[in-house]
Amino acid sequence: MKQFNVTGMSCAACSARVEKAVKSVDGVSDCSVNLLTESMSVDGNASSEEIISAVVNAGYGATEKNSKSKKNSAKPEKKENETKKMLKRFLSSLFFLLILMYISMGHAMWGWPLPSFLHGNPIGIGLIEMLLAIIIMIINKKFFVSGFKGLVYRAPNMDTLVALGSGASFIYSTFALFAMTVKASSGDADALMTYMHDLYFESAAMILTLITLGKTLESYSKGRTTNALKQLASLAPKTANVIRNGKEVSLGIDDVELGDIFVVRPGESIAVDGVIVEGSGAVDESALTGESIPVDKTVGDKVSSATINQSGFIKCKATAVGEDTTISKIIQMVADASATKAPIAKIADKVSAVFVPAVLVISLITFIVWLFVQHSFSYTLSRAVSVLVISCPCALGLATPVAIMVGNGIGAKNNILFKTAVSLEQTGKTDIVVFDKTGTLTQGKPGVTDVIEFDKQLIQIAYSLENQSEHPLAKAVCEYGEEKGAELLRCTEFNSVTGSGITAVINGENIYAGNERFVSSHAEITDEVKKQIAEFADNGKTPMLFARNGRLLGIIAVADKIKNDSIEAVKELKKMGVGVVMLTGDNKRTANAIGSAIGVDKVISDVLPEDKANVIKSLKKYGNVAMVGDGINDAPALTEAHIGFAIADGTDIAVESADVVLMNSRPSDVCAAIRLSRRTLVNIKENLFWAFIYNVIGIPLAAGVWIPLTGWTLNPMFAAAAMSLSSFCVVTNALRLNLINIRNPKSDKKHHKNNINFDDMKIDFDNNVKEVDIVTKEIKIEGMMCGHCEATVKKVLEAIDGVESATASHEENKAVVTLSKDVPDAVLDKAVIDAGYTIVK
Repeated sequence: MKQFNVTGMSCAACSARVEKAVKSVDGVSDCSVNLLTESMSVDGNASSEEIISAVVNAGYGATEKNSKSKKNSAKPEKKENETKKMLKRFLSSLFFLLILMYISMGHAMWGWPLPSFLHGNPIGIGLIEMLLAIIIMIINKKFFVSGFKGLVYRAPNMDTLVALGSGASFIYSTFALFAMTVKASSGDADALMTYMHDLYFESAAMILTLITLGKTLESYSKGRTTNALKQLASLAPKTANVIRNGKEVSLGIDDVELGDIFVVRPGESIAVDGVIVEGSGAVDESALTGESIPVDKTVGDKVSSATINQSGFIKCKATAVGEDTTISKIIQMVADASATKAPIAKIADKVSAVFVPAVLVISLITFIVWLFVQHSFSYTLSRAVSVLVISCPCALGLATPVAIMVGNGIGAKNNILFKTAVSLEQTGKTDIVVFDKTGTLTQGKPGVTDVIEFDKQLIQIAYSLENQSEHPLAKAVCEYGEEKGAELLRCTEFNSVTGSGITAVINGENIYAGNERFVSSHAEITDEVKKQIAEFADNGKTPMLFARNGRLLGIIAVADKIKNDSIEAVKELKKMGVGVVMLTGDNKRTANAIGSAIGVDKVISDVLPEDKANVIKSLKKYGNVAMVGDGINDAPALTEAHIGFAIADGTDIAVESADVVLMNSRPSDVCAAIRLSRRTLVNIKENLFWAFIYNVIGIPLAAGVWIPLTGWTLNPMFAAAAMSLSSFCVVTNALRLNLINIRNPKSDKKHHKNNINFDDMKIDFDNNVKEVDIVTKEIKIEGMMCGHCEATVKKVLEAIDGVESATASHEENKAVVTLSKDVPDAVLDKAVIDAGYTIVK
């Protein structure tokens, strides 16, 4: 996907025009233009030159974003503050408008004093009004340049409506002023005063001033929607202390290269992603993870850019620089999401494409109809101008992107990253959430859950013994021993019995540790203890028994611990009306125990990694499915689901495959993401409603449709005021999203509840995917002499139904087959013999 900056757009009609122009280029498969960020993303194989040329030919400007530069993408682009420019234009316009209003209305309506040379001089008053109006039109010449440029390129926009409305008022007023000079020369005082009342210079000026006010407020509000992105960009360090040629030098962040050694002192930000090669420290990672407690880091640990070393002196080796750092990827992800369009935006896009031409036609019809019913020319012109200036395509164009931008910003602040606007919209429509177990609902590593002591030295002896072992469960016991402050005893004659346990001598006594079968041969185990062991196993825990000199010291149960917020997250999802499924490759007993403890609606166990996507595909028949995972084996399921959530602690491939990345790696963030999506979608619908209803009510009112029935009419100046505030109101409504607490379940609405009943689904969850007992058989073969023989044996064996795969080795004189179902030995033997070889065993 290529990213471009687009200049010259003023409303939704402009963005629609640019999209249409770019989509017509050969090789462009999709194009999305964002009015709010003035950016464009293009998919396809068309060249950048062709794309830019299409934009230019449409009457706008475009430059490609250099996203692949080595420069740190976290660095914000320098651009003039648009809000300050708009404010300066508004204040200048307002100054001259107040003088104009004083003369045109203050004197005429309330008799305010004027200089003596203007007393009884209506033509002089008219000339001053014209000059002031010209000054205001020059200040706001951008409306006329952009507006008439749109007409030349047959792509009228909002500026076209403003320019035509203001210009028509000015031209008619100029005509009336010259008519006044004619009547003055003929001495027709009554006609002179009549034409004076037809001067609309103040309307021409006020339309521009009020629209500029609306644009200023809109610009200010739009700036606030990008605050989250600016805050993220501000976190990126600007310099790094790098070791070059044995000396420490301070370099700009863009000059740091892969492999550089850089130093970080207490209180300094870590410049780029790296790994500690010397020293240790406590690192504050709250900027990335939201966790307020510093994390202790030492040699070999990874560190990330924009985190802060709170204590200790460390040296790190740069492993990712520029746009490849974690903070840069986060910023890019948020920016990319803001540059894309949500499906709901297509409604506004379709309307925007024809909106301005339709308004021009309505204005012309209004002018003709009122002229036909024999109203005065000035009255007729007033109606037509009112139609032009009250119409607001901006509100339609901003309704969706401002809400998307704010929603993405809130997500980023809460360490929830939506990759696209589509994912932000679709997340809230989730009916079923499928969680992977290991590393997602659980911590992904074993930990001590229960300790039953028959001897006070259990922890100390277990810690000393397991300290010699490399088994994953041993690490859990050692961590527990360290937490308890256990003393490490000298351990000798250590011996590991594969698949059973370990033995050693501590303080001259024989120590045994392992499973029930192993330890029972060295110590007596009572029926009560056996019952406790079985209970641990039923709850998905692994009981480790320890004995000394024929006497049982105790039991330490180890299991993959449930994450702190998993249970609460599942409760919240159920309250939100979302069904919860746990999907795992674990055996049924362990999976059911953990699933029951967490409270999920359904447990699907014994699922092979490659079959997880099939489960998701089956569930999609019953609603929108979200998959939450962290491993490589979850990637196909994440892609298959309507929405994929990746745990940031997981593998890169899982993060790449997902639509939403949870930086905190907390299950509760799934609830927060769904909650944010739902509130954002509601906000978009509110924005679209007000944008549409504003135009549906305002245009007929301005055209004078209600005058025959109610007498309601609308002055062009009030029409301009209404138009100027419409976009501001839409943007302000989107900013209300900042007030919500996406982690507060009290805001969940019951009407989202969809009462999914898994028992009624026509899916046999436990057999949704083919459950097979993978069996391997080894066949001793004589007669294989070379690689060709190996290939022949492999081919004939794999041709047998039920043989998943086969390998053969002429050096070891054997073949190994993997079976998906029972295949008699005689069938395997016959295939090998028929191929010309001899079966030994």
